[in-house]
Amino acid sequence: MAQDLNIALVRVDNRLVHGQILEAWVPYIKAQCIIVVDDNISGDVFSETVIRMAVPSEIELIISSVDDFAQNYIFAHDGGKKTIVLFSNIADVCRAFNLGFHFDKLNIGNIHNEEYKICCSPSVFLCDKEIQDILTLLEKTGVVIELKRVPRERAVNIREALKDYCETPIPKTK
Repeated sequence: MAQDLNIALVRVDNRLVHGQILEAWVPYIKAQCIIVVDDNISGDVFSETVIRMAVPSEIELIISSVDDFAQNYIFAHDGGKKTIVLFSNIADVCRAFNLGFHFDKLNIGNIHNEEYKICCSPSVFLCDKEIQDILTLLEKTGVVIELKRVPRERAVNIREALKDYCETPIPKTK
């Protein structure tokens, strides 16, 4: 399944498909495919229809649950359709990684958690569980995690954003 897809961006954004994705990231990456990975959206006919209406017809759209996505999609590292993979939350992207969807870089664009403990940027507010998931991903996998709303914005490394929150320094990866 989906062997002709080249992952150009893995992003966490609780809004999933919206203006920043369609008007900034898609043209910047020259994306030909968007994959929305979300258990609540997958199988919800109304939500899927709303997302399909927003995405231009020339962009392939795949909507999948986390388990189905991680277990059934194989991606090319060179060539293939440039693809944006969107998750609505940190827990799902970590679950997908643990199930076999490995990536080197994660972009966090927008997370608004009402129980937030730290404001990492104007659009990223993280709670304790999200912070712990991020720290685990950093420490065990070496994934580079950046905070960046749009392509032309200066990225903030998550290590820098969390340095005052963590009691001990976040270990550097190899």
